[in-house]
Amino acid sequence: MLNLTDIKTGKKIIWNGEPYLVIDYLHSMIGRGGAVMRTKLKNLLSGAIIDYTFQGAEKVEEAEISKSHAQYLYHDGEEYQFMDTATYDQFSLSKGVLGDMALYLVEGTEVSILNWNEHPINLEIPVKVTLAVTDAPPGIKGDTASGGDKMVTLETGLQVTTPLFVKTGDRIIVNTEKGTYVSRA
Repeated sequence: MLNLTDIKTGKKIIWNGEPYLVIDYLHSMIGRGGAVMRTKLKNLLSGAIIDYTFQGAEKVEEAEISKSHAQYLYHDGEEYQFMDTATYDQFSLSKGVLGDMALYLVEGTEVSILNWNEHPINLEIPVKVTLAVTDAPPGIKGDTASGGDKMVTLETGLQVTTPLFVKTGDRIIVNTEKGTYVSRA
């Protein structure tokens, strides 16, 4: 069991019988009322994000989440298909569970799968991925009044701000945690 002080960002806990990931937390003292922990939790089964305040003596169970490696294959409507690289079993995760992570998936992407009770429930994507630019407005010489940036569209539909020299067909590296341009590949 985890005490209030053990709940940190990135910790996986069981709350209301389901696994959650602690996205953010703030520990505070309320005068004579005792300590509280305000948290932002992501449900690993549904992808829903909630705010919850834990009271001073409350305890939570740590979730036993195992990781395995998989490869992204394709998506069919709202379902994204993956293959476990060790067992070659195929499984799917819904767009609702993946959320914005789906914008960083191209065929062949290696990901880490989070398993709870021997079932795949969510995934972790690499911090940096390489994606192709499918639409980029031309950079006009001398157009640096706005800081020298432009908005481009990538092969997955993701839009990021890049320097003016990036053009259609280029492959760029994108930070998946911040959704920002890193460099050309």
